[in-house]
Amino acid sequence: MKKVIFIITLIISTFANSFGQALEKPEYNDPDKPTTIGIIISTNDEETIWNVMRFANYSIEWGNKVSIFLLGKGVEIEGLAKTNKDIGDQVEKYLDLDGTIYGCQVCFQSRKQTNKICKLGCIQDMYDVVKKNKVVLSF
Repeated sequence: MKKVIFIITLIISTFANSFGQALEKPEYNDPDKPTTIGIIISTNDEETIWNVMRFANYSIEWGNKVSIFLLGKGVEIEGLAKTNKDIGDQVEKYLDLDGTIYGCQVCFQSRKQTNKICKLGCIQDMYDVVKKNKVVLSF
């Protein structure tokens, strides 16, 4: 009889503990707690880049840490920043807010793009942006 009571008590306590953990609010859903955001940009669409940079700046202003990795057509952002004042202003603001931009070195070389706004990176840097950030967005 003592074994049965012990087993029932063990089952109830395990269930109660599991149920209590399920009711806890997950850390990543707390809107008041800053987080880390990784952004992969692989487009040269001006409107998209402008909106992504606005979002990145907004996120930093709310206390989040943002890292950007440029890939493929995304490495053309510097040229777009020179010809599109709105993009240029957003990129400059992002850098002034201590945002980090990495760019795929191979992509820069294959597109013969200049690089003055970002750190040249490799696949490991892109992996780090994905692995080390709680939120990852791709455009």
